[in-house]
Amino acid sequence: MKGIGVSPGIAEGNALILNKEKIHVKDEYIDEYEVDSEIQRFIKAKEQSQEQIEAIYEDTLKKMGKSEAEIFEAHIELINDPSIAEKVEHNIKTKLLKAEPALVKAIDEISGIFGTIDDEYIKERAADVKDIGKRMLYNLLGLNASLDMDDGQEVIIIADDLTPSDTAQLDFSKVKGFAINKGGKTSHVAIMAKSIGIPAIVGAKDITARVSQGDTIIIDGAAGDILINPSPEEKEKYVDKKLKTDKELKELRSIKDMAAVTLDGRRVEISANIGFPADVKAALENGAEGIGLFRTELLFMDREDLPDEEEQFLKYKETAERMQGKPVIIRTLDIGGDKDLPYLGLVKEDNPFLGWRAIRFCLERLDVFKPQLRAILRASHYGKILIMFPMIATVDEVRRSKAVVEEVKMELTNEGIPFDKDIKIGIMIETPASAIIADKLIKEVDFFSIGTNDLTQYTLAVDRGNDKISKLYQPTHPAVLRLIKNVIDTSHKEGKWTGMCGEFAGDHKAAMLLLGLGLDEFSMSAGSIPRIKKLIRTMEYEAAKKIAAEVMEMESSEEVCSHLDSLHDNFRRSRDE
Repeated sequence: MKGIGVSPGIAEGNALILNKEKIHVKDEYIDEYEVDSEIQRFIKAKEQSQEQIEAIYEDTLKKMGKSEAEIFEAHIELINDPSIAEKVEHNIKTKLLKAEPALVKAIDEISGIFGTIDDEYIKERAADVKDIGKRMLYNLLGLNASLDMDDGQEVIIIADDLTPSDTAQLDFSKVKGFAINKGGKTSHVAIMAKSIGIPAIVGAKDITARVSQGDTIIIDGAAGDILINPSPEEKEKYVDKKLKTDKELKELRSIKDMAAVTLDGRRVEISANIGFPADVKAALENGAEGIGLFRTELLFMDREDLPDEEEQFLKYKETAERMQGKPVIIRTLDIGGDKDLPYLGLVKEDNPFLGWRAIRFCLERLDVFKPQLRAILRASHYGKILIMFPMIATVDEVRRSKAVVEEVKMELTNEGIPFDKDIKIGIMIETPASAIIADKLIKEVDFFSIGTNDLTQYTLAVDRGNDKISKLYQPTHPAVLRLIKNVIDTSHKEGKWTGMCGEFAGDHKAAMLLLGLGLDEFSMSAGSIPRIKKLIRTMEYEAAKKIAAEVMEMESSEEVCSHLDSLHDNFRRSRDE
């Protein structure tokens, strides 16, 4: 079987299938005189859930460390978020629902806001909301929210899904790895598996249906391969592979804090993408040299009103201080009609990805844009912060955005509030228009950052969320690669730099191509950093430039991918020898 490998390593064990009871809650109604008692039932379940999460936090802190425990700090904050309680109480009072369906509807609504957004990182945050919602529901029903494990040894956990609290409660003296139906690369379960250092595979779709309790399982957490009841020959093959994998993982840990410099002296920067200040811990532990993308829209979600200037300032300041002088690129609000935030007055659009979003929204809603810029500028006094505008398509948009920055700077100066007067400003290159007129745009800004997810989608006219045409979504399409090359070359002609914060930057096979194209900064999920660093440190820049030149002559994405696969395999072989 095949899944998404999210934590490298090879493990063998007997399958332990965890079947957590699924609860189906029907709409049940109450009389008006029962409203107060149902609200009290919910409050009691909420308090009980908080006590349980606090206990898990303390246990995780002892067993795994601060960065993993921070997941549950976030859960504690979330469970105390007034918007959840307000929605539940609203459903009880106005719809006369029992506490259970009132809670389920509230959680579905809030997690739905995250789940519909076309960003893997943000989608995974819906899992946090569902996790605490499920715990509160179990407590309302008087059920045990913990996983039941038997006393089996050397097991591979097989499950439909694992929440962060499920994962934290596993006995890792017995659990050698896990493979689950659901999940993505940025899910908390993936992050925790990497931190613990056990192989893990997510997105295996139907593994729970194809594996029987006690089957012998081998998983390859890098390749995403799952072997069910392997032959003796297959076992022997994976024993050899495990020795090589363990050696490589040890090497990755040893180089994670080293500079990303090629054998012939080309220096690039490896940064991390984050959504909250708490994500900085994992970024630094994996060797990030900066934050290449702070997705600020997460601060605006799962709430009933706008985060004010002070709240935003504290989050940006905390991030800058945690990074201890390393650069932090803060992207201004990238939000639009695909995100259901009633308090912003966004209208549903037939095609929100081509609609009123990102910089288009901000330039019309200065009541949202200016407080954010004030917060960013104030935070720049406490670290090395850079500002980045998303979804730019015209020179006029850049000039208007910069004019608002200057206006805010003047306000802060008049108020005697300190900020970095020389703060650098960049833009996202994620529309074909911006890539084509890069020569005009670079004269207005200090740097570019390529968002390959949207750039690919817009260039190829492919909705990456549409399963029927998802195979046409190809970041290695020659048209996309030509735009990327043009952007990088253009910035270099002006003595400026280009980064990349799309998923392509963390693809280890694409890294040699991007290095050869001259990319200056690679920003990715924290767990990908050590592997990309290792590849860059074991390559020559001149060789990478030759690879890029060869690729730019190719006519199809398939040809590019096949060539990169072959080069990567040959490169690994020669390096191992």
